[in-house]
Amino acid sequence: MPDKVTFEYAIIRLVPRVEREEFFNVGVILFSKRKKYLGVKFNVSETKLKAFSCELDLEAINNYLKSWELISKGDSSAGKIGQFEISDRFRWLAASRSTIIQSSKTHSGLTDNPEKELNSIFENYVLEA
Repeated sequence: MPDKVTFEYAIIRLVPRVEREEFFNVGVILFSKRKKYLGVKFNVSETKLKAFSCELDLEAINNYLKSWELISKGDSSAGKIGQFEISDRFRWLAASRSTIIQSSKTHSGLTDNPEKELNSIFENYVLEA
């Protein structure tokens, strides 16, 4: 069995009305330094979005989150942030924000497969939440 390595993750939250501090989970950011892995996975439920706010544009939110995905991949179209080192990109993505898209505090764990862990956390905290 391969050795397990540490990883960190944060849950991506959508806060449709920041002043009310209500949110629902829409994605996960996962980083493993030893595996040189940074991944973002998201899915915004249109039903949940409409229950919280009819004023937000689902396409605009998805486009914003797609930019987070590009940053996680280090894609050149992600601008200067996409060119940061992998650990700095994770810290930028998981940083505290006061916008409608926020991330939780970071949590840690052990894994031998960061992508599998990302999918598991996504299923447990986004799809089933």
